[in-house]
Amino acid sequence: MNHIDVNTGTNWAAFAGAEPDLAGTVEERFGAFTHHVLATLRKDGSPRTTGLEVRFLGGELWLGMMPDSLKALDLRRDPRFAIQANPGSGTEMSGGDVRISGRAIEVEDPETKARYTREVEPPEPFHLFRTELMEVVRTYIEGDKYLVVQVWKPGEPVRTLKRT
Repeated sequence: MNHIDVNTGTNWAAFAGAEPDLAGTVEERFGAFTHHVLATLRKDGSPRTTGLEVRFLGGELWLGMMPDSLKALDLRRDPRFAIQANPGSGTEMSGGDVRISGRAIEVEDPETKARYTREVEPPEPFHLFRTELMEVVRTYIEGDKYLVVQVWKPGEPVRTLKRT
């Protein structure tokens, strides 16, 4: 289901359809490395960061987690998250720094989990979350002169800011 609702976010397919160039760059950056950094909120509201693998499948951005992991329990309690692509070694960050924030909704539907399992073959049991995007950000250097920040939010075109 492709939808854009500025109050609840949008799925990956709707974002990619609206902004294919930025979506392609973001997928490429996440695809360059296996592990990325997920931020969730603890019970007391303080941030927690942990490593995580992500998958772009069937028009969705999926987050899979071990059973009863702290990050999964955090998301069950408060679905807000941010995930940053692994920057890799060195400081060149080919393709730039990319971050996604939104809400993670746990998937309980057995058919959806079975399709994911066939495609990804995760260790079982596991928690599976689909995401609703609230913001996608790419930051990169252009021509050794500009710091460029691209920001996308549901229902809005990409905003590009350049700083010297």
